[in-house]
Amino acid sequence: MEIKVLGPVEAKVNGRSVTPTAAKPRQMLALLALHAGHVVSVSTLIEELWDDRPPRSARTTLQTYILQLRKLIGGVSSGDAKEVLVTRFGGYLLDVAPECVDVHEFERLSQAGYRAAETRDFASASRLLRSALALWRGPALVDVRPGMPLGAEVVRLEENRLNAVEARIEADLRIGRHHALLGELAVLGAQFPMNENLCELHMVALFRSGRQWQALDVYKSLRETLIRELGVGPSARLQQLQHAILNSDLRLDSSRAREPETLLA
Repeated sequence: MEIKVLGPVEAKVNGRSVTPTAAKPRQMLALLALHAGHVVSVSTLIEELWDDRPPRSARTTLQTYILQLRKLIGGVSSGDAKEVLVTRFGGYLLDVAPECVDVHEFERLSQAGYRAAETRDFASASRLLRSALALWRGPALVDVRPGMPLGAEVVRLEENRLNAVEARIEADLRIGRHHALLGELAVLGAQFPMNENLCELHMVALFRSGRQWQALDVYKSLRETLIRELGVGPSARLQQLQHAILNSDLRLDSSRAREPETLLA
């Protein structure tokens, strides 16, 4: 069984779709997939489907959704669907290998990318993180209206995605791809106007591309946004970078400019 949640929810067995068309069964499948190999309690599933106002028939309806999903799986599989969607004491378990769920593959590849960056193998870090991010087909669970448990998972997944994007861009900067990053960083800056990490990466990429004034303009825009929205200015780290750009510090032209011991720590 293969399940995708990094975008619209998709589930396939032997290449054939077993994705529920109804909203709540699809919602239930998404939560089970995110916890593949682990029991999800009945109370958690009920909270997901009906928040704090479950109907009196909640448990019976949940059992109906489980039977519907097992019927879908059994219709395209030669095995017993009860061995895939397993009943456990107090809950249900989706018994599939973690690598069969795209979110777990994303986490595996991104962690490998972070480890490569720690060993200064930035080319491998970039490649691994690109592979991880390529698994995303849009916002996580884009066709599911999440309850509290799934809502928390969506926030976590989107934060992990942004972390991977930042790490991949930094790896690309380390190997001299600053020109190629400018368009992407401009878009990300518009999407996340108060993100200092992205601002820093954008400033460095612009400076290395011979656009010193634009790098300073990016800093000015962030500063104005932070003051307007939060009443605070940029961090000392970003102020230090601005001064370095103003002074055309030659260290900014080197990949060493983003190492901890230098002015951009």
